[in-house]
Amino acid sequence: MRLPFTGSFWRQLGDLLLSSTTREGKTFAVAIVMAASISSASLDIPAFHLLSALCALVLVAYAAGMLRKPRLRVRGELAARAVAGEAVAMEFTLENTMRRAAFDVSAGFLKLPVEVRVATEAALVPVLEPGERTTVAVTLTTARRGLYELPDVRAFSTFPLNLCRFRAPRNADRPRARPLIVYPHFHPLSAIDVPVSARYQPGGIALSSNVGESPEYIGNRPYRAGDSTRHLDFRAWARLAQPVVREYQEEYYCRLALVLDTYVPGKKKPPREGFPNLEAAVSMSAAIADALGRGEYVIDIFAAGPKLHVFRAGRHTAHFENVLEILAGVDACRSNPFEEVTPALTDELANISTVICVLLDWDEAREGLVRAAIDCGCAVKVILVRDEEPTMPLAHLSDTCDIARYTSAAVSRGEVDAL
Repeated sequence: MRLPFTGSFWRQLGDLLLSSTTREGKTFAVAIVMAASISSASLDIPAFHLLSALCALVLVAYAAGMLRKPRLRVRGELAARAVAGEAVAMEFTLENTMRRAAFDVSAGFLKLPVEVRVATEAALVPVLEPGERTTVAVTLTTARRGLYELPDVRAFSTFPLNLCRFRAPRNADRPRARPLIVYPHFHPLSAIDVPVSARYQPGGIALSSNVGESPEYIGNRPYRAGDSTRHLDFRAWARLAQPVVREYQEEYYCRLALVLDTYVPGKKKPPREGFPNLEAAVSMSAAIADALGRGEYVIDIFAAGPKLHVFRAGRHTAHFENVLEILAGVDACRSNPFEEVTPALTDELANISTVICVLLDWDEAREGLVRAAIDCGCAVKVILVRDEEPTMPLAHLSDTCDIARYTSAAVSRGEVDAL
């Protein structure tokens, strides 16, 4: 039979003690442990008296803190979005709902995900009179893009000795736990040279905006046999005394495919900042999507992670923030994803003008994807983000597609200004 005080219980107890102890309190705890280890040999040495004094001081501080435990109302909004490597600030309002003053009060997150760190803690308010309000600010930072769950914001007091955080009861209108989307950090491109050719898209604007068929109106002309009666302009017919039809132009525009390679072979665990090549490739993809989003392009993004993400952007079909949300959640794929990417992309190649591939290596699987796009008449641009030499040489494809190679450090430092 499993005992209730094993495993997760001790982990939760440890998390509670760590989150309820201040930096000074942790230092005080280390001093108690050292005094206990020294005095364990004999009860007559002065270290035992020091241990007794430290323990008595902790007990008195804990008892006084529980007696003066505050009742505070905390309000504010948790951040919903952030950028990797950049700080995000949040402000919270504290209100003393007691009939007596509260001392050394503040608010903050008592337990955060490992990837999220507190850059600047909220300042302690020495005294908060009854009914008084004050504002405190907390700044968080994340080293890596992703989706993280922020816990509730808790108001607390560290009175009397700033050793422990005595939490105030939760109020109904407190800032509640919510996910934090951390976008990839990228440096915008000043220019991008994309070899494109317009291809006819069945449905025209309807394909890119999903608002129904709306070909572009270019003017009127006399009626000819075979013209649709739905295009008759009766007002112009009445003025000119002859049948007139409205003339429309079918839509031709550039549709691009942006393929992001996330294949990282092996079983090596990623560092806290993630795999450097993959993170740089994601940043490069975000910069490319940002540059292309300023033009009249429809962009299909194929991101192969544990699941294949297919996302369409451009021409008012989606905002750039939606693209960043997709890229924020892309994770490393430990099995070859091109078995899924190549068939999905091949089905769309007939309507795609240009394929931009952001790759982490060059091997037979990746070469097969590029050759399939070239054989379908698409212009191909390959961007290799890799610190080491590729598995296969790139020289034999330099005549059929545009190839550029960058290191992860160059991408991270913003040295790539144009493609």
